Amino acid sequence: MDYLAEERKKAKFDVEAMKVVWAGSEHAFRINDRISRLVADDPEFSKDVRITLTRKDLLKNTLRKSAHAWKLINELRLTEEEATKLRLYIDQPGYTDLHWGMFIPAIKGQGTEEQQKKWLPLAYKMQIIGCYAQTELGHGSNVQGLETTATFDLLTDEFVIHSPTLTSSKWWPGGLGKVSTHAIVYARLISMGKDYGVNGFIVQLRSLDDHSPLPGITVGDIGTKFGNAAYNSMDNGVLQFDHVRIPRDQMLMRLSQITREGRVLASDVPKQLLYGTMVYVRKVIVLDASIALSRATCIATRYSTIRRQFGSQDGSPESQVIDYKTQQSRIFPLLASAYAFRFVGEWLNWLYGDVMQRLQAGDFSTLPEAHACTAGLKSVTTSATADGIEECRKLCGGHGYLCSSGLPELFAVYVPACTYEGDNVVLLLQVARFLMKTVSQLGSGKRPVGTISYMGKAEYLLQCTSDVHIAEDWLKPSFILQAFEARAMKMSVRCAQNISNSPSPEQGFSELSADLMEAAKAHCQLIIVSKFIDKVQQDTTNKSSVKEYLSVLCNIYALSTLQKHLGDFLSAGCITSEQGALANEQLRHLYTQVRPNAVALVDAFNYTDHFLGSALGRYDGNVYPTLYNEAWKDPLNDSDIPDGYEEYIKPLLKQSFKYSRM
Repeated sequence: MDYLAEERKKAKFDVEAMKVVWAGSEHAFRINDRISRLVADDPEFSKDVRITLTRKDLLKNTLRKSAHAWKLINELRLTEEEATKLRLYIDQPGYTDLHWGMFIPAIKGQGTEEQQKKWLPLAYKMQIIGCYAQTELGHGSNVQGLETTATFDLLTDEFVIHSPTLTSSKWWPGGLGKVSTHAIVYARLISMGKDYGVNGFIVQLRSLDDHSPLPGITVGDIGTKFGNAAYNSMDNGVLQFDHVRIPRDQMLMRLSQITREGRVLASDVPKQLLYGTMVYVRKVIVLDASIALSRATCIATRYSTIRRQFGSQDGSPESQVIDYKTQQSRIFPLLASAYAFRFVGEWLNWLYGDVMQRLQAGDFSTLPEAHACTAGLKSVTTSATADGIEECRKLCGGHGYLCSSGLPELFAVYVPACTYEGDNVVLLLQVARFLMKTVSQLGSGKRPVGTISYMGKAEYLLQCTSDVHIAEDWLKPSFILQAFEARAMKMSVRCAQNISNSPSPEQGFSELSADLMEAAKAHCQLIIVSKFIDKVQQDTTNKSSVKEYLSVLCNIYALSTLQKHLGDFLSAGCITSEQGALANEQLRHLYTQVRPNAVALVDAFNYTDHFLGSALGRYDGNVYPTLYNEAWKDPLNDSDIPDGYEEYIKPLLKQSFKYSRM
């Protein structure tokens, strides 16, 4: 029985058309739909007992699923796109994520043609399994501070890879702990006594015959992490080298080379090409944020519709929780954010293609802006998503705390995204440096482009005030954009002015780092709002109802962000307190429009029950019997009498403890 059927009948837009919009294209929708159902229908990919497994059994479970996935990829002759979706919908972090997502791209981006010809066929066939060993016990974001050394030996034409200190131990690489046979190891290149900085090296870690660690290599798992199963299915590892020798040609040499005589040469390939890989990784992370947040909001929305609480005094049914304005004001901005992050992620896909085309043509003009953009969006979207998943757990009340709700595990799996591939605070400060440099160049005649083009209107934005007079004015994209542009502009200029009054730029930057972070967030939120508006205006579905509700979600994202950061808008003089109140009034109207469409809007994500993994977020809304049945699956319920009864409970009840005499 579909307990949400009546809710679905209330939808005022074409849900099937919205599914295509969410997927990005009809082609993407068909692949997502087919592969997600393929996984859901395969008992090998069941997640039923995952949260009750021991760490050892969980790793074995992951290895089994990965092996079965590889078998399917070959038997069904899946394309690279389809294989990537297969790994996504299996929904279990594992070594293949790093093999395909980091090891192979690193060789593609930093290896010479000869190195690619040698290593990529082995990696594509999974005859070797690779990971990405950069982070150390003592250094993460500061890559230039890495301590592992790669010293060139002129006599043998080899590099000697060594961990000189405890803090130089590689720490955290996924897939390293128990599985990977090879790693891209980042170490300080030292030749003839000179340190040439950090470079990548391909290092074999384990025997291809019996999987044992090779001589000089100490490798293992770093231990259980936050959450039940969650990211514990990944064998994050620790790695130490004791004078391990590798051939000279296993240094990745696309960007720099070393001769037989030990001379280090810069290649003809510009180092800026490395940014292409960075843009790629971070645009994937932004799209992952939209997936994680949409899963959480799907669970919370469906459950809030099923759950009834209070409101009945005459024997009629209690009120649906989703009808409470307090619930709507918390959940609908998160739903809008999921869509917003999806569309800015799509735009980043375009940006990546544009950047790579320019780089190949030797045009590096947009690199600083692209780097700042992807760094900031990675930070803002992952932080908002981690907070949003936790908020969805709270929105589900006590039941949200159960692992069977799917939310605790989703949070535990997702929250590392706030740290990996750049700590979110560090990334925002990188964006801030870019903004300060842009502000300093405004009078030079150099025209800002791309996501900072609004700074070309600095004189106007620094003086403008909002023309909003009634609540409905906040539905006009031009009014919203002006407010967000003026806020971002004024916050950046204010920071730049305060830095200029400091004894030195670096001291000023350090003292104002908290303010600079907020200016960077304002810039990134402007990008998200503007790309959402572009998506609405460029919608090609020809479904007016779809466009209407995309516009509603866009306005909710923008105005809820404005309300959350109202102090910034007011202190910058972008809007008045009265205009802020009108924005809040308009938000309430928008929530009313979303309410009858809420279930349909999360249905548009087209997630299977297998992928959601939630008793609360089931498509059919059959929540309570599912929760009840899930409880009995717990190993504690294998017997009525618990282990330890005879030793600890019975003596207590019978008062038969034996006390030792003093």
